[in-house]
Amino acid sequence: MTGIGLLNETALHASLKQWYSRPGDRFEVPVGRFVIDIVRDDLLIEVQTRNFSAIKPKLTALARSHRIRLVYPIIVEKWIVRPASGRPTSRRPTSGEDRLSTRRRSPRKGRLEDVFREAVSIPLLLCHRNFSLHVLRIRVEETRRPEEKRRWRSKGWTVEERRLLEVVDQRLFQDPSDWRDLLPEGLESFTTIDLASSMGIGRDLAQKAAYCLREAGVIEQAGKRGRSLLYRLASTP
Repeated sequence: MTGIGLLNETALHASLKQWYSRPGDRFEVPVGRFVIDIVRDDLLIEVQTRNFSAIKPKLTALARSHRIRLVYPIIVEKWIVRPASGRPTSRRPTSGEDRLSTRRRSPRKGRLEDVFREAVSIPLLLCHRNFSLHVLRIRVEETRRPEEKRRWRSKGWTVEERRLLEVVDQRLFQDPSDWRDLLPEGLESFTTIDLASSMGIGRDLAQKAAYCLREAGVIEQAGKRGRSLLYRLASTP
């Protein structure tokens, strides 16, 4: 895989492209004014590890006349590797220190519903006839290095590289029923508080999910319950 778009490609992005590829795929293919990660027959495939807002203009333009698929990974398990020397410092480590490291599992675990954190940038595309979203749940190893200047926000560590360990499972969203299946059974009318409780997620994420599904036409507003908006499944999403 060589070409225009590889100069700033991360290891995780490159690994996901390799995992997703099939025989006959073409990589880094110019289509109009854009360069596409993978072209498979008439399907354009873009791998995006974060920040859907950055790729929104590209997806919107291409979906007008092409089948476009966005591949997005959610990290469900992360192993963090850091130099064993401990505290961050501006001093360059010795060769011996480079060989010593610690490896621990992060307590944070992503879940499928986290896709809405990014999908809020492209809600109108979610049920577009030419658009599909393929979510991969993955395990990664994250290498961090000390950086004194980043102490305030990241306790003096910066991410050097993320490496793909395994794709645990996957889920393809390409029509309204796929998105409806994310909603718990038995919800006839609901608020975002109900949604948060039934899905086991925070209220903020439930609000993002409701916004995405409403804009995509999967659910619709059905009045109010007190001061909260009330939603129900759309009759014709």
